[in-house]
Amino acid sequence: MITFLLVGLTIHVVFFLSIFDIYFTSPLVHGMTPQATPLAPPASRLVLVVADGLRADSLFTLLPNGSSRAPFLRSVMEERGTWGVSHTHVPTESRPGHVALIAGFYEDVSAVAKGWKENPVEFDSVFNETKHTWCWGSPDILPMFAKGASGDHVYTHTYPAEEEDFASTDASRLDTWVFTQVKSFFQSAKSNSSLRASLLEGENIFFLHLLGIDTNGHAHRPMSREYLENIGLVDSGVAELVSMVEDFFGHDGRTAYVFTSDHGMTNWGSHGAGHPSETLTPLVVWGAGVHNAHIVTEPQPFNDGYLQDWKLEHLRRVDVNQADIAPLMASLIGVPFPVNSVGVLPLLYLNNSDQFKAESMYTNAIQVLEQYKMKMAQKKETTLSFLFTPYHTPFHSPSSVYCQISLCRSLISSALEGLVYYHTYDRFFLGCSVVLGFVGWTSYVVLVILKTHIPSHTLARVCICVTVVITVFLLIQRSPITYYIYCLLPVPVWYSVLKESGTLTDLVRSAPSLPLWKCFGYFVLVAFGIELLVVSFFHRAMLTVGLAVLSLWPFLSGLFGKAKFRSLSWCLGCLCLAAFPLMPVVGREPNIHLVTCAGLLTLFTSACYLWSSGQRTPLHLSDRLQFVTQMLHVAVCAYMPSLTHLSLQQKQGLPLLNQIISWTTLASSMLVPLLSSTRLFHRLLSIFLSLTATYLLLSTGSEALFPPVLSWLMFVWINIEQEAMLAQGVSSRQELSTIDFSANIDITKIRQLKLDDIRRSYFFVSMLGYLQQ
Repeated sequence: MITFLLVGLTIHVVFFLSIFDIYFTSPLVHGMTPQATPLAPPASRLVLVVADGLRADSLFTLLPNGSSRAPFLRSVMEERGTWGVSHTHVPTESRPGHVALIAGFYEDVSAVAKGWKENPVEFDSVFNETKHTWCWGSPDILPMFAKGASGDHVYTHTYPAEEEDFASTDASRLDTWVFTQVKSFFQSAKSNSSLRASLLEGENIFFLHLLGIDTNGHAHRPMSREYLENIGLVDSGVAELVSMVEDFFGHDGRTAYVFTSDHGMTNWGSHGAGHPSETLTPLVVWGAGVHNAHIVTEPQPFNDGYLQDWKLEHLRRVDVNQADIAPLMASLIGVPFPVNSVGVLPLLYLNNSDQFKAESMYTNAIQVLEQYKMKMAQKKETTLSFLFTPYHTPFHSPSSVYCQISLCRSLISSALEGLVYYHTYDRFFLGCSVVLGFVGWTSYVVLVILKTHIPSHTLARVCICVTVVITVFLLIQRSPITYYIYCLLPVPVWYSVLKESGTLTDLVRSAPSLPLWKCFGYFVLVAFGIELLVVSFFHRAMLTVGLAVLSLWPFLSGLFGKAKFRSLSWCLGCLCLAAFPLMPVVGREPNIHLVTCAGLLTLFTSACYLWSSGQRTPLHLSDRLQFVTQMLHVAVCAYMPSLTHLSLQQKQGLPLLNQIISWTTLASSMLVPLLSSTRLFHRLLSIFLSLTATYLLLSTGSEALFPPVLSWLMFVWINIEQEAMLAQGVSSRQELSTIDFSANIDITKIRQLKLDDIRRSYFFVSMLGYLQQ
């Protein structure tokens, strides 16, 4: 049994890791030739300001009195710049957002988990192509662009990592630090001849990463005074910055400015998913080579209603994908487009000749086409010629650099589709291998449960031959080591399945003796239930429907007449649990009182159980002391969120005592249950108290009530299943309160499988689905 469990765990870990190889792989290819527009650029330098965590509506929406909380940027939009919404991609996190902005591609999801302070993969960026780039801001973001740059021309200035504290008294000081450092930098450049000479060269970028808005949003949420006032501070800082830069360079009209954000934020103060509040970020561009504000009189092609809400119907709005900003910056200062960029140059931002626009678009098209050709060559090289299927769309490079812009856009679109095609080329092959392995493992588990062992030497030889063929095939294609695991794993799994084929034969022979209508009914119900779980991943309310159906089980099965109290408890527990999927996931106001109520409910139910349990199975003194200690711990954890919330409201940070209690609770929650009694309900109660204590510390509202309700339902389920077994005439039913984990199991007393075990399995999977959602 131990070997069986270890093998099962290993197989499921492999299946889990395969997700990253199939869906989350680096989109980058290397070896392309950098492409630059041959004409003179409109700007010698560019100032990039990224307000981390700034939502588009927070910047563009006017105050009730009709004024703007960002008057300088509003005046730029209305007079001398072009504006729009930058659409980000999931995951809406700082690292992939900045990579998209500065390198022009969307980093694979798995790279986020590989650390903020290193480059999981080497990539080209606009900073890498400049002569000099000066950066100020967070130590989490800046170093990765300096580390990936060729040469020593990206200079970073960061504050200590300890300053990035969500419980900070005033996170806006992070932005004040950046503006102060930039001011000192330009003042020192006036007396530093070598630095001044470098600044006066072309192809320079100044990058300001402003983290204060994001930090205030996490700590106080986007509707808070701290978040909104931080926007005003950034606006005034940008106004002062522009004045300072223009004065330093003598108002030469050769500076371009880009103001944007890496991601937005939900009303709840979180980000990472795909809600519009997270994916819609502001973009304001002005200065050298950029169109002035364009007044429009006709309705604009946007149906989201934002123009009316923001009172910007009269100004042309130019939306972009976040990766489009990288080629825009490269075009403005005349540096090569990042070789890994998938962005499309937004021409409506450029104020230049038609020839310059055509040349820039042509450069963009060739740069994307270079990636496509390299990706195709790499995939063709590692695939057997008779198995290689090229992308179906033919490519025709423009015959002249003065080609039509529409032809270049069409070429870019086709090349990007081809990149996706070759990037996902092996997805179907790997997916089939993993599915084959998973179906095989599931089949083997079922057959082991049904039980019979039939060895076969011929079958072993066939499996060895299949293994050799697959290995040779992968060797010829020079596949990664993980491909061997995914493709070879199904072989031993299906070998084990076929060895147990006798069990399947016996099952088929015994099928006529089974109650066919009952079997068919179970099949339909389970199929419907599984489909309901799948739909619930897209519509959480379906979980409520599923629980409402499950609540009727005692009434439909006839158990209500034999165990009325437990049946009603099951029904009520299902209906209470069904309310949770209907509650909002994010965007709620905190209600710390509900956390306290959840703690009190946990203590009440635990006390009731201990009292009733003591009547049947008296507790040892050591067990009683442990439960009392755990209940006191729950009481402390129920009060802790109130104390923390009050401290944060008063801007006193997170108290040291709270930190000690939180970390101690997390560590002890995994160890304390192991010290409890080995009686079934005693151990379950200890686990429940430990997990609830940790959960309460992570709760801010109604979600704190979930563990008590779920545990109540699980307790009722265990008891009502005993009643179901009794109704089936199972004579060896053991009293639940007497079950001891430490006792040896008498294999001769294990009951036979029944059709109801299918229902029990489905109930178990359903509960796991509710926990996951």
